[in-house]
Amino acid sequence: MNWQQLISNKRFGQEERHATRHDDRSEFKRDYDRLIFSAPFRRLQNKTQVFPLPGSIFVHNRLTHSLEVASVGRSLGDDVAARLLTRHPELRGTMFEEIGTIVSAACLAHDMGNPPFGHSGEKAIQTFFSEGPGLALKNQLTPEFWDDITHFEGNAYAFRLLTHRFKGRRAGGFVMTYTTLASIVKYPYASSVPSKKGKFGFFNTETADYVKIANELGIPRTKGSETENNLRYARHPLVYLVEAADDICYEIMDIEDAHKLKLITYEETERLLLNYFDETGKNGIKQRLIDECVTDTNEKVVYLRSCVIGTLERLCVEAFVEHEDQLLAGEPIGSLIDLIPERERQAYRQCMELSVERIYRSKPVLDVELSGYKIIENLMQTFINAAIHPDQFHSKQLINRVSSQYHIHDDDLETRVMAVIDYLCGMTDVFALEVYQRINGLSLPIV
Repeated sequence: MNWQQLISNKRFGQEERHATRHDDRSEFKRDYDRLIFSAPFRRLQNKTQVFPLPGSIFVHNRLTHSLEVASVGRSLGDDVAARLLTRHPELRGTMFEEIGTIVSAACLAHDMGNPPFGHSGEKAIQTFFSEGPGLALKNQLTPEFWDDITHFEGNAYAFRLLTHRFKGRRAGGFVMTYTTLASIVKYPYASSVPSKKGKFGFFNTETADYVKIANELGIPRTKGSETENNLRYARHPLVYLVEAADDICYEIMDIEDAHKLKLITYEETERLLLNYFDETGKNGIKQRLIDECVTDTNEKVVYLRSCVIGTLERLCVEAFVEHEDQLLAGEPIGSLIDLIPERERQAYRQCMELSVERIYRSKPVLDVELSGYKIIENLMQTFINAAIHPDQFHSKQLINRVSSQYHIHDDDLETRVMAVIDYLCGMTDVFALEVYQRINGLSLPIV
């Protein structure tokens, strides 16, 4: 792969059209702005990140998380560009200088495909077909579509959301640039050949779209994936920066939220965050807190967190630059976090271990996951049944509830099933709960 081909401002779904511009924004800045002002992005404010949606104590939701990831992503991209331009002076004055904007835009989009209740919602969709009532549909659906829905992935749905032409929308979905779209595909595999984690990057319905983008940008297939039934591509190099920004933010910000919610003490939080520094660094940070008269524990955590994020950002830039040749060769290198020095990597691991034990398995988090799973499971059963039997009286009432942009009236069963998934994935947590309560007679509209 080469940077000149990898960075393209060609727009998906608008390849032949050259729109008149009325300002000096680059195409990648337009990507960023389109995402910021879009309804799917706005809905992230009402989707759970880890903890239940906030009451009196504000913690992160998907929207604030995505904005923070975009901020770190811009820094990563800008710093990588500055470092690599000294190595490749021929790239000065080219679109390569905008990779900070590209990574930032991709970071905004990275969680847009998550259904309500996050990973719990994903599992509810998957298991409805693999273990639940949806299993009865297997013989009526193609093997490719069955792979899509039984391995349902929020990552793949984000790509669908940005590229698919829903009813009433312009061709090519958001009409994003090829490079921004490629930069969000963390797992560039078809659903029939998911990664070791069971992840994949695009549904069967969008396979041709990804192949088109990969061919345009010169992204190669991985070894052993020459056939259409084994579709695996190398990652676009900028995916590593999007992934690193996400890794940095969710792990460090979850620690801050856990402290706010008193799931961990200040002493535990301080120890975890100071572990990223040697003794000189620790003493320097503590002295600055004293010099600036910071006594509030929440403010201390904010300062410690900012120091850690700055350190991880710098180390990930160094790892990316050091492994540029492998990245351009399409060789898998793991995550950038895996390539930082041992002390910082061990400190990150300790944060992860505490998060699993004390945060992700905490009662408030588990309660939301359990409730969210049942809500999505029930909605899936109700609306899929309506899609299977569209002529029944109750089915017609339910189908009328589905937004007109989804192909719920199509003659093809697979299209109707996907329309139900489209409808549910477009819901916020609160709206999913409201629909669940109303269609099950648990609440009535107040006139």
